[in-house]
Amino acid sequence: MGFNAFWLTVGLASGASAACTRAQLEDAATAYVKAQAAGKPDALLLGPNVSYVENDVQIDIAKGVLSQAVTIDFNRSIFDTTQCIAFTEITAATNKHPYVIDTRLLFSDDKITAIQSVIADAGDWIFDATSHLKWAKQEKWDSIPSDKRDTRAVIKAAGDAYLDSWGDGKVAVPYGTPCARLEGGAYTGDKSPSTNTCKMPEFPKPFSAGNRRYVIDEELGAVDIFNDFPFIDKTKPNGTSSMNFIRVETGKIRYIHETTVCSTKNCGR
Repeated sequence: MGFNAFWLTVGLASGASAACTRAQLEDAATAYVKAQAAGKPDALLLGPNVSYVENDVQIDIAKGVLSQAVTIDFNRSIFDTTQCIAFTEITAATNKHPYVIDTRLLFSDDKITAIQSVIADAGDWIFDATSHLKWAKQEKWDSIPSDKRDTRAVIKAAGDAYLDSWGDGKVAVPYGTPCARLEGGAYTGDKSPSTNTCKMPEFPKPFSAGNRRYVIDEELGAVDIFNDFPFIDKTKPNGTSSMNFIRVETGKIRYIHETTVCSTKNCGR
């Protein structure tokens, strides 16, 4: 199956589910974390033809990171009841092999139809799981009161504006004050914690982060965007596996997590 056809199939599978509850997605995320800690993917409620993808490559689930027992130091999840997708970010800093793992669980008929992960480890862009753990634990992604929640459209637009601004510096990004970015293990909020330290420079044109896949959670004001990040990896100029996990509060971006995978150490830079 070609690349575009593969993602179309996954997209159709994710949209096939009529409905799911937040409680179901919360339980699934909890089960996923336990399964990753134990290295037992069969502990999950998997569909008969579940698709398992790591860094945009479909592989045998029995040979993937999910089949390895991983010491998990911290995790955070969001839940998209409109699309029936749960997203979890795992920081495994004290594991023998440190990881940062960002995973989407896609559901249909109460079963997982696809697992998609962006998995970063040593050599990936600015990777430092210890630093990632330190700062991720300090952030507050609490539930937002119902009368102060942004709509899905507002949350998605904030995330898209941030990614679009990389290629067009004129795009107005709704950065909050404060705003902090955790990129790999590099954190911007430590030196100026009360200011906007999220603004990114405009990259050389042409530049576009494509193949965007979203998980949106209005209750937590969050959006996760899997995308192909061009330019940074010299061996993959059209885009390498990347993830942006963004917290939005009253229409403004508060936190950004970025994970980018490299085919060579530090993307050859």
